[in-house]
Amino acid sequence: MTDNHAGREEAVAGGGLLHRRTLLIAGAASAGGLGAGLGAATIMRSPAAMREPGAPLSPYGTRASSSEVITRLLPDLPFAGSGSSRTPLERLEGTITPNGLHFERHHNGVPAIEPDTHELLIHGLVRQPLLFRYEDLLRYSRESRILFLECSGNSGTIAAPEPVQASAGKLNGLVSGAEWTGVRLSTLLGEAGVAPNARWVQAEGSDAAGMTRSIPLSICLDDAMIALFQNGEPLRPEQGFPMRLLLPGIEGNASVKWLRRLKLMTTPAFSREETSKYTDLRADGRAELFSLRMGVKSIILAPSFGFDLAGPGVREISGLAWSGRGRIRRVDVSADGGASWAQATLGEPVLPKALTRFRLPWRWDGGAATLMSRAVDETGAVQPRRAEWIAHYAGGQGYHSNAVQSWRVNPQGKVSHVYA
Repeated sequence: MTDNHAGREEAVAGGGLLHRRTLLIAGAASAGGLGAGLGAATIMRSPAAMREPGAPLSPYGTRASSSEVITRLLPDLPFAGSGSSRTPLERLEGTITPNGLHFERHHNGVPAIEPDTHELLIHGLVRQPLLFRYEDLLRYSRESRILFLECSGNSGTIAAPEPVQASAGKLNGLVSGAEWTGVRLSTLLGEAGVAPNARWVQAEGSDAAGMTRSIPLSICLDDAMIALFQNGEPLRPEQGFPMRLLLPGIEGNASVKWLRRLKLMTTPAFSREETSKYTDLRADGRAELFSLRMGVKSIILAPSFGFDLAGPGVREISGLAWSGRGRIRRVDVSADGGASWAQATLGEPVLPKALTRFRLPWRWDGGAATLMSRAVDETGAVQPRRAEWIAHYAGGQGYHSNAVQSWRVNPQGKVSHVYA
């Protein structure tokens, strides 16, 4: 938008944040100006693509030849069998992550499992143990839900003494959004018959790590599912094929992949993954165990590190927000380091325990600016500032980070990660 339309802008906070309708006005004005300068002959001339037949049908879709190939972000020093790859969040749009870009986290590699030999056992404190084959589960009524999945170690570098200079995906890419389809776990537990004294469920995967996690029975009876499909296709091996446990809003490690066993118990198993790992050491020296639900969180993806600004003008601040407690109610954005805030537009539909896209127009005047976002969920929980989050935990805490992250834009348009 040029300065000719500056009179239509409405500032709503400091640092150049504008009313949410500003970009709509700019878009309409630009479209009208573009058409007015073109002759009818120019507009009606047929492009080359209309003058010859196109390519034939193909068995599997491919990206446009001019599209840049987007790949997952791999660690600089990967360990054989263990590690994670991250979703390049800043390179994507919308809220659904393509299957090939969904983040991965493995503890001892990706097992090769044949679905016709894989079985799921439900046992322990049940009326009757049950064994389900993959083909058995395919006969059950299925449901689909759009949900986020986040590793509890996501964004853990915000605890570092100095801000790590890396892309939004490198810092926060252990979260992805997808449509998951499967069978309600409560349906299978109902068939097995839950004993009155059962309080916990131990889930075990078929990987070489023998991944086991203890989950409160109340979570398993709520909205948990045995996922069989992701974004319309069968789970990929790295996402747990042929079946995985999926716990909406709960830390990703508990959504055990390659699921083979569910044991109902009176107490948790206190396995390695819930004692020495995936616990939160507090500032008072005590550890929080089974802090499973992910907190309310948001991150700005544009502008962000690696996407410097070419010059002053109106642009869009955009990012993602989510909460393990339910829907995002609002996202506020600041361009002056938290001195003032403006409410962003939330992209529809705003779903519970799913990624939500937010957007807000911003006029950068060429001066220094500090961009921040702060999410609020439907329970009233507010995303904490970094200092508040750090004060709650002992040094080195890297799990369950949902602190506000900040980007600094200097007068040359360079974007860096800062603490504010």
